[in-house]
Amino acid sequence: MSDGPELSHDAFLGGKVMLWQPRVGYRSGLDPVLLAASVPAKAGQSVLDLGCGAGAAALCLGARVPGLILHGVERQPYYADLAARNGLDVTCADITALPMPLKERSFDHVIANPPFFDRAAGRPSPYSGREGALGEDTALEAWVQIAAKRLRYRGLAHFVHRMARLPDLLAGIRPVLGSVEVQPFSARPGRAPELCIIRARKGGRAEFRLHFPRLLHRGEAHLRDAESYTPEIKAVLRDGAALEF
Repeated sequence: MSDGPELSHDAFLGGKVMLWQPRVGYRSGLDPVLLAASVPAKAGQSVLDLGCGAGAAALCLGARVPGLILHGVERQPYYADLAARNGLDVTCADITALPMPLKERSFDHVIANPPFFDRAAGRPSPYSGREGALGEDTALEAWVQIAAKRLRYRGLAHFVHRMARLPDLLAGIRPVLGSVEVQPFSARPGRAPELCIIRARKGGRAEFRLHFPRLLHRGEAHLRDAESYTPEIKAVLRDGAALEF
């Protein structure tokens, strides 16, 4: 295990997944769990998690759908070590320079939680792990193209990202994937969606679908120090329920 910050051992899906991750720096939260819940995988299928971090998305998906063949790619050695410790089969590599054995494989599903922030328009994090996870230095178009290359024909790609970057993702998806669906998420009633999951199929030809936003929290404001997730989102986060759309 590489040297690094102090670790915590955190429960996901009500304890179905226990994840080692740093106490300081990038820590997995809501986004990878929603991503995992959205994938309609079946036992025996293969899943590639690009930029897997400590493995939260792939491992949550594997807990919901037993019998999957899971593999992650993570460029930061410290997080790749954590993903392996957490039980994920992982390759430590930059997604733009995958080793040949991985380039020769194809997958039924590719999932990714690309960095949210364009560092040309913001300040870097002082924590290297967090900066590596959240600061974009590989274009979103490259993430999409690499995902498409690793998919089998008719395979599905899923991305979770900010709504503000949806135009960039769609521009990258259009030449290589089809049957695009977008599921937005609003924090509370009356608020504009800030998060979305994008689904696209290799070889897909169905029309574009923009789904009605799903609510993450009950009530128009956070009024007390207590959990306020909607029943649907709580079932995803605590019970490992699927997020169907």
